[in-house]
Amino acid sequence: MSGRAQLMWDEAVTRYDFGPDHPMDPVRLALTMRLVEAFGLDRELRVTSARAAGESTLRLVHRADYVDAVRRASADPASADGSYGLGTEDDPAFSGMHEASALIAGQSVGAAEAVWHGDVRHAVNFSGGLHHAMPGAAAGFCIYNDAALAIARLLELGAERVAYVDVDVHHGDGVQAAFWNDPRVLTVSLHEHPRTLFPQTGWPEETGGEGAEGSAVNVALPAGTTDDGWLRAFHAVVPEMLSAFRPQVLVTQHGADTHVEDPLAHLAVSLDAQRAVQAACHDLAHEHAEGRWIALGGGGYAVAEVVPRSWTHLVAIAAGRPIDPKAETPEDWRQEVYAKTRQLAPRRMTDGREPWWRDFEDGGYDPADRLDQAVLATRRAVFPAHGLLP
Repeated sequence: MSGRAQLMWDEAVTRYDFGPDHPMDPVRLALTMRLVEAFGLDRELRVTSARAAGESTLRLVHRADYVDAVRRASADPASADGSYGLGTEDDPAFSGMHEASALIAGQSVGAAEAVWHGDVRHAVNFSGGLHHAMPGAAAGFCIYNDAALAIARLLELGAERVAYVDVDVHHGDGVQAAFWNDPRVLTVSLHEHPRTLFPQTGWPEETGGEGAEGSAVNVALPAGTTDDGWLRAFHAVVPEMLSAFRPQVLVTQHGADTHVEDPLAHLAVSLDAQRAVQAACHDLAHEHAEGRWIALGGGGYAVAEVVPRSWTHLVAIAAGRPIDPKAETPEDWRQEVYAKTRQLAPRRMTDGREPWWRDFEDGGYDPADRLDQAVLATRRAVFPAHGLLP
């Protein structure tokens, strides 16, 4: 297997654009790529583009009637009336929607193929991670579910065990739904509690369908969770689940909307904690999946302040050249941010935090702590199915 990493990028992914008043501003993708280039990371890994996902690939997850509906709405956005989730406030139709969505999906599928065939150990598609799209409907700013399509392609190529870890602030409901009855896929989602955030799913009791019991793992975090709780929850669930499941490939989704400054959610996580989880996912891929790691983007609506820095750290970790959090952001990039957004760019690659957490095993369980209650609820729901003690 090659030691090189691969970054999937095509400037045309920025055409995934719901309009000027929509939170999913494609400038976040362009600014991330410019920051990757400003740090010279594009010279540390292979930057390449894959073809847009074709009909047969899309149908690995999505129904034919839904793909047809996306094509129609893409050709005539005014015809979208809310059916199939298209033409809604969250997912307004736009011209070229099918092509842009299929291109993003193609990048994740291409990443999966490169990693499975051994061309590279790690592959990143930060334009992907569109985890809410369902087999027959758009949802939550997501048209085609590139994460699920990448996993489905891995299964088609012969993978027998694929683990998916989702640390977006929103529940990875579309990926869970796609593999609800498939014991070959372990889906783990850490997200804000469904009582307080879309899509109101991801309860710890959601553990997989018949014949796949224990294959869905959900950690529902209380609103206001900060770095120490977020990291405590991650390390209390994810490493043991991966050790028990023994994946051949690890697919991770790194939505940056857990950040304290994100306008659409209520967790209070720092950039530094996000970076710590990215590094942990890299290490877990080497520990449990022979280094096979596909890393995706996801949500994130602080489009200048947070998203580009978070995903540039992700690319740097995958490239084997992590960026010192204390490093200054390049001046040229800061000027680009101001030119595109009229916002002042952050000056450093850190929020000034030192990530730390109290280990769940060593630190003890506090029955009065809502974070500990959430962790224990998840462990009780799924650990016994894998022969683990809750």
